[in-house]
Amino acid sequence: MRTGTRSTRTAKRTHRPARHRAVWLAEARRDQAVRRQGTRHGLVLTVMFASMVAVAKAHAQESDTLDDKALTVLLGPGVQHMPAWIGAENMRNQPVPFVYIDWPDHFTLSTVDGANLDLIGGPKLHGGLYGNYLWGRERNDLGPRLEGKIDTLSPRLQAGGYIEYQLSKPFSFGANLSHDTQGAGAYLNIYADLDLPKIGYMEHSVELQWQGMNGPAMRRFFGLTPAQAQALGVQPWSPTGGTQGLTFTYSAFIPTSVHTGFALSLEYTRLLGDAADSPLIREYGSADQLTTSLSFVWRM
Repeated sequence: MRTGTRSTRTAKRTHRPARHRAVWLAEARRDQAVRRQGTRHGLVLTVMFASMVAVAKAHAQESDTLDDKALTVLLGPGVQHMPAWIGAENMRNQPVPFVYIDWPDHFTLSTVDGANLDLIGGPKLHGGLYGNYLWGRERNDLGPRLEGKIDTLSPRLQAGGYIEYQLSKPFSFGANLSHDTQGAGAYLNIYADLDLPKIGYMEHSVELQWQGMNGPAMRRFFGLTPAQAQALGVQPWSPTGGTQGLTFTYSAFIPTSVHTGFALSLEYTRLLGDAADSPLIREYGSADQLTTSLSFVWRM
């Protein structure tokens, strides 16, 4: 994953260094063998983005809190209920740690959003270096229908840059662009975040994100070679780059004391384009992806 004061904002899929928020851990654990080695949706996007801007302007006059520049450290255990792999229909529960460190206008580090080094540090405009870790696909999670028929995927380290503009205190938008450091995949995320008014002590926020991939990344996750397609009884699939999906995330932080609280996230992703059209997804997975997370965190 920005709700309430910047020191306790809830986290989402992509880093938002202009606001403090707690974050969620990424989607899936690695394959044991890998560990050893080391559509219409444009209209929906437009309407939701416009709605978020309208609400943001209504709150634009809010003043910043005094601790906006303070270092934030949030740690704790959690659990995530997620698709077994990107595009999977079957689900699994995964214990996850919760780590979020943010120094406004300098850097942010989290186990879900990676690392951002802010080289601009302006009052509204932020940008700089971006790095993240993209999980792969485990053999055990493929299930009997796919195990041994499609490739497992090793995790990849990504490096690139980001830029973000904070239109008002509750609303910001931005993008990050990254590339595999040991591969040919490239990834683009464009997002908009909105902090919602508090409900009692509960802080919550929403995010809308468009995700895109280049051809090598799309083929890695959603492509099927002729041999793989024959083993599955479907047509080969060699997608080009473009839209991967559209994600809507609701995040909340419910404090239980001055230094503790529960962090909750509900994330819905709709795969689009060549990703959704892949025979792997149409016959063996689902274009609708739902991930829920719950963590108990301590503020250091």
